[in-house]
Formats: sequence, C-alpha cells, structure tokens
Amino acid sequence: MSHTLEWKTRLHLFEEDGTTKARATLDTGTTTLAGHGAAHRNPADPDVPEIGDELAAGRALRHLGRQLLDIADRDIEGVDAPSSAETGPVLGWSL
Repeated sequence: MSHTLEWKTRLHLFEEDGTTKARATLDTGTTTLAGHGAAHRNPADPDVPEIGDELAAGRALRHLGRQLLDIADRDIEGVDAPSSAETGPVLGWSL
C-alpha cells in the first residue's frame, strides 16, 4: 500500500538579552503542534548567535518530536498494539 503525505514545518528563532528562543510548528493538514526551546548565553561566554540558534532550535524540535511520539503511543494503544513503554524503544511497529 502506497502512502504519501506532506507535513509542513516552520522554525522561528528570536533573540533577546542573551537568550535565544525557538518555536517549531508542524502542520499535518489535520493537526498543528508546537515545540518550544531556549538557550541562555553565560555572560562570560563569547557572543556567538549561531550557537544559541542551534541549541534553541534543537530543543524546540526535540520537544516537537516528543509530542509526536506521545501521540503515536496513544494511537498504538488505540489499536491494541504494545506501546513503546511496554516494549522499549524500537525503530518500527511490532509485527
């Protein structure tokens, strides 16, 4: 069975007073999720905005990823398949 979808992801970064914040949004066409992340620069560290961007964006995307995995676990439970909490981390569905 062939299945093709396009999900749209946007990543917004903004910096203020040594703190970089990120918001990652995912639009599946039926659901929109948002992940948030932040990075705080130590005043003693050099000002390298790219590092703050990378940390904040990575944390926002990780937050978004956790939400997707939680939704998938609930959906798996809805079809009476073992959840990842019961079987441990796996790369695919149980057969």
